[in-house]
Amino acid sequence: MFDQQKQASLAAWRELAAQTQDDPDPEQRYDELLRAADAMEEQGLITAAEWRQLVRDAGNLFTHNEEQTHG
Repeated sequence: MFDQQKQASLAAWRELAAQTQDDPDPEQRYDELLRAADAMEEQGLITAAEWRQLVRDAGNLFTHNEEQTHG
């Protein structure tokens, strides 16, 4: 059960991250990704290391989207 919930949560996070490509407000999507990562950590679904990786990934997506928008 726990593994299924973790996998489902991570899959939902990745789906949300994938939607950032066409997002008119990348900052809002970045915030949503961080909130989702925080919630998973608070629920004990992911470790602190996994949380840090998700935050890094969200930051990379945000930076990439900002460069595309303003670059």
